[in-house]
Amino acid sequence: MRKLTFLPALLTLLSPAEALAQGADPRGSGPIVAALAWMQGTLLGNVATAVAVMAVAGVGFMMLTGRINWRFGATVIVGCFILFGAASIVSGIQSAAAVG
Repeated sequence: MRKLTFLPALLTLLSPAEALAQGADPRGSGPIVAALAWMQGTLLGNVATAVAVMAVAGVGFMMLTGRINWRFGATVIVGCFILFGAASIVSGIQSAAAVG
């Protein structure tokens, strides 16, 4: 009988709830947010895009000539797609989570 008294508390803890603390940045996080924004701009800027295009072209050429393993080449190409598509991936996950 004692197990049934903890059941409502357990269900309350395990039920999904809205996270209210995620609405704003916490105090003192300004420099961290600025550094991450700089890193995002560097990783997704024009130079990074040009380097990624050359890397994908080089890896693709090496895959076609048999100088590189296909699995490694595909990993490099998929990694570039994930890097540049991260914002779209996250927004898709957030919209799917909001529907449920």
